This record gives sequence, C-alpha cells and structure tokens, in this order.
Amino acid sequence: MEKGKKRMAVLVGCNYPNTKYELHGCINDVIAMREVLIKRFGFDPSRIELLTDAPAGSSLVVPTGANIKAALNRMVDGAEAGDVLFFHYSGHGARIPSTKRGRPFRQDEAIVPTDFNLITGNYSHYVYLICFIVFKTKDMKSHKFADLDFRQLVNRLPKGTSFTILSDSCHSGGLIDKEKEQIGPYSIIQNNGKECCSNPKTIPFQSVLQHLSSLTRISTSDIGTHLLEFFGVDASIRFRLPLHELESFESLKPDEGILLSGCQANETSADMNPVKGGGKAYGAFSDAVQRVLKENSGALSNREVVMMARKVLEEKGFDQHPCLYCSDDNAEAKFLWQPTDDQSC
Repeated sequence: MEKGKKRMAVLVGCNYPNTKYELHGCINDVIAMREVLIKRFGFDPSRIELLTDAPAGSSLVVPTGANIKAALNRMVDGAEAGDVLFFHYSGHGARIPSTKRGRPFRQDEAIVPTDFNLITGNYSHYVYLICFIVFKTKDMKSHKFADLDFRQLVNRLPKGTSFTILSDSCHSGGLIDKEKEQIGPYSIIQNNGKECCSNPKTIPFQSVLQHLSSLTRISTSDIGTHLLEFFGVDASIRFRLPLHELESFESLKPDEGILLSGCQANETSADMNPVKGGGKAYGAFSDAVQRVLKENSGALSNREVVMMARKVLEEKGFDQHPCLYCSDDNAEAKFLWQPTDDQSC
C-alpha cells in the first residue's frame, strides 16, 4: 500500500466542566495523543486540529457536534490518495433506542459532544459503540460501513486513504458487521486495586433525553424530534433521513475495516482522576494505548497494540478489555501506517 503523503488529525476532548456529567481526563488524553502523533508518527503540528471544552479564554475550538463535524469535513476535503487521517475522541458515549423497524429493543450508540448534539454510531448487527476503527478505502463507489455520520466522510475519501478513529468512550466493541473476531471477550478478572477515582464515560439515555427536553421544551420521548428541533441541519444524518433511506444502507463488507475497541460490549471505559499524590487525570484506554506506544519504539501491528493495551489495563486492575475485529491481513497491518526504519514520514 502506498505510504501516506500527508498525516492529518482531529483530536476532541470533552470534560463537560461544571456539569453533573463532568469528566477529568479527556482533554489530557488528546493533548498527550497530539504529542505522540508528532513525535512518533511524523504528523505536522499544523495539520492537527484540537477541539476541547477547556475553560473560557482558551483559543481552542469548542467541541460542539457541528464543530466536530466541520473539523472532520475540512480534514477529509484536504485528503489525497495515500494520506493518513486520524480522529481521536475522548468523552462520554450514550446508547439510544434504534430507529430500525421490527427491532424495538435494539440500541444504537453515539458520542456526546459538549452541546449534546449526538454524533451517532453503530447501525449494524450489534449494539456497540465505535471505539477504534480503521477504514482503508478501496472502491469508494461501493464502500459501505456501519456508521452513518462517518460514512459520508469516508465515501468522499480518495482511493487508498487511511482513516483511523479512536473513540475512548463506553460500550465499545463489535461495531463492524461480518468482521472476524481476532481478539475477543474473556472472563473478567476481579481487582479493586485501582489507583484513582474512576467514572464511567457514559450518559444514560434518560439523562440525555431530559437535557434535550430542557432545551426544546417539547414533551416527547423521541430523541430525534429534540435534536432536529434544536440543531436543525446540524443534527445527525440518522435523524434527518427518512427511515426507508436509512434501511437502504448496506452493512460493511469483509476486509474493509479494523475495529480496536476499548472495552467489551458489557463494559464501560474508565475516566481516572488521581485522589492521592497528585498526577494528571486520564482515560484508561487512551492512556494504555499511549503507554504501549511509548514503551515500544518499533512499528506495531493492530493486533499487538490491542494485546499490549489489554495487558496494561489488566495489570492496573481495570475491568475493561480491548478487542480486535478485522481480517487476518489487517490484524497484522501496522498501526497508523508507521514507517519502517528505511522510510521517512
């Protein structure tokens, strides 16, 4: 595969300060990842866009739903064949009722920007959230994948472009239809020796609904009504398209994606806030990936990143277990197309 010409990234950290949903490590996660991208993978700092809800006065763009999608659009619009694109989200995830007919108990997943303008995830066979997925575009006329909001972006990419998404939020695992499970669930090891105060990175559906209802003043349990009323054309495509058009989307074909999930479907991703001895807050999965990359200077495969991150989390006593879903070939592909010693970025 052609070596990446440009390396571009959008990094989003949502701490939700001064709210009952407040997290502590999400901004730290993406700031640390920025350094990893520059020093390890050769990203040009001018091609990395950082969005956080840091305190007022910061020059950074606030990660509202519209701003996140606008940043992703700019990145995709500037892509050429052979480029490497990366999106890292650290913040809350949410589960919302599926809109698909005949399956009233299914749930779809979403990431939760600071303004609660949900960016929806899985519309596939499972009910899990995107956590870490690599799309290697082949034939853009036939390319299909499960997520509607991101599908529009990937369908516009030139042939041969790599698009990696890392979302450190809850209920991740199993997004991609028909992909082979390379590293899957196993029994949870009970260990309560955590070093920090841990908060799950999820917001219950009823809390999301209550918040949106307070904005629209509309009495309905249909979350799409609230999102369309308050955000209009900036709402997720899932709520703007007629149902028959949503159902016409096909699931992802084999060998077109790689999913490295931060935790199993029945687990949550942790936000860690040190309570003794100082130290920075962090997302457990983001921190594990960064530790793996820091401690291993050579190029790592997707399989190696997941196995090593899983070991880091287990050793630290976390009850979350990264998984890998992809083809055999993609399991051995190098994470973020890291150049070998005889290549330059």
